[in-house]
Amino acid sequence: MAATVQRRTAKEPFHIHEDRRNTAGTSDVDEPAQDETRTKARSQYTEQDCEDREDQSAGGAEEEEQENHAEDEDGCETDSSSDGDEIDLSVQHDMDKLQATFPDFKDKYRLIKRIGEGTFSTVYKAEDLQYHKFENSWDLDASEGQWRPPPLAAVSHSRSNSLSSRPRHKPKFVAIKKIYVTSSPSRILNELELLHDLRDSHSVCPLITASRHADQVLAILPYFRHQDFRKYYPHMSVYDMRVYFRSLFTALAAVHEKGIIHRDIKPTNFLYDPEKKRGVLVDFGLAEREGVDTKPCLCHEDRQVRKQRLQQSVAFSSAQAGPQAGYPLNDTRPSRRANRAGTRGFRAPEVLFKCTEQTTKIDIWSAGVILLTILCRRFPFFNSADDVEAMIEIATIFGSRRMKQAGQLHGCMFDSNIPTIGERGFSFEKIMLWSTCRSDGGKDGKSSFLTEEEKGAIEFLTRCMDLDPTRRISAEEALAHEFLQVDTEPEVEDDVMLL
Repeated sequence: MAATVQRRTAKEPFHIHEDRRNTAGTSDVDEPAQDETRTKARSQYTEQDCEDREDQSAGGAEEEEQENHAEDEDGCETDSSSDGDEIDLSVQHDMDKLQATFPDFKDKYRLIKRIGEGTFSTVYKAEDLQYHKFENSWDLDASEGQWRPPPLAAVSHSRSNSLSSRPRHKPKFVAIKKIYVTSSPSRILNELELLHDLRDSHSVCPLITASRHADQVLAILPYFRHQDFRKYYPHMSVYDMRVYFRSLFTALAAVHEKGIIHRDIKPTNFLYDPEKKRGVLVDFGLAEREGVDTKPCLCHEDRQVRKQRLQQSVAFSSAQAGPQAGYPLNDTRPSRRANRAGTRGFRAPEVLFKCTEQTTKIDIWSAGVILLTILCRRFPFFNSADDVEAMIEIATIFGSRRMKQAGQLHGCMFDSNIPTIGERGFSFEKIMLWSTCRSDGGKDGKSSFLTEEEKGAIEFLTRCMDLDPTRRISAEEALAHEFLQVDTEPEVEDDVMLL
């Protein structure tokens, strides 16, 4: 799926719409200018509304929330049940409570079911009852499905007049994200502002509008039809992978172009429809602007400067003195604090080594983990419980020598006495053959060699999962890579005799 990334200038700031009851007794359609302002009202958010809650949040709890966010493997899992399925009583209670909290909610939306639940939010599917009254530039499918039912013949004259005066429209659905009050106001405002900045970006879920009532905040987003990643990834061909990652890196290029780090790239945050071959990047709850609240790190220094700093470190002096029996009782080294937000198994090495100057390249590593998952038919591929185990899993692949070099990039020392971690590690080609049971020399009928297309995917994977973030491929470079050049689907030869 080829798509161009356009650089756009900043537009008007985003202001929130505070949902209040109409005391004058008029509806949304009574005012003549309402149709013109609906588009603006659907993309307005005021910083003052969120600043009213600043004093209610604890300052020390925000960083802990970022470190623990998205730890569950399911994350914001999509419910594959149909709209007619019976809703759990607890879910129905939450839906009723939501409708009662926001005035005039039932006049605007009809809740259908819960489709996702994460650490800091719950997502519901709802019908937009006022969709056809306003402009909806965010709707990618607006030009599709314009079918209208034929007029009814066998009806009375009075009834036909009433039916003809009332247009029939296809229902349109939205995703309503209810953000928990445990989230700090600054984080909520940050997510909505970033979504507003990305409203015209390719393959990125836009923000329709946002509403606040007291301490409750709702974000209204488009609802995209998609399939569960676990259902379609085992059957993806190399061509399907190229289309999938073309769409994903199109979204990443648009996000990174504006200097935004998503921080939580994973399959459940990229809603993909294999039939339409289209995906949308969602969930910017952990996203942040690049360079905000960062400190210089050795990984951005010159090699000679980095070598000199490492030779002056306590770890280097201890290594020269020989192995020590234990650890010092009082560690005098200063503690290092860095953003560790993300989902376990998808965190980049620089996040695990607490790099204080993280860049958009951490999203590229996470995208590489998705590609490795599809190639090896193993989900999740990394299944660590904490950062230490995550380092061990990565070291098993890349080897202890390269892992030590990766740690020294950020001023850290990596050491392990686990016998299964070799010095050189293994290549992605061998790992793929082992994971797909193709390493027995073809005894089970499977080829023990990779095809040319699979080798191209492995080469692209190597560029994405480079331990050195400065050498890792960028999203813009990835779109120009040969692996993501998708024109047309390869033709399938039919055994048909042409006469």
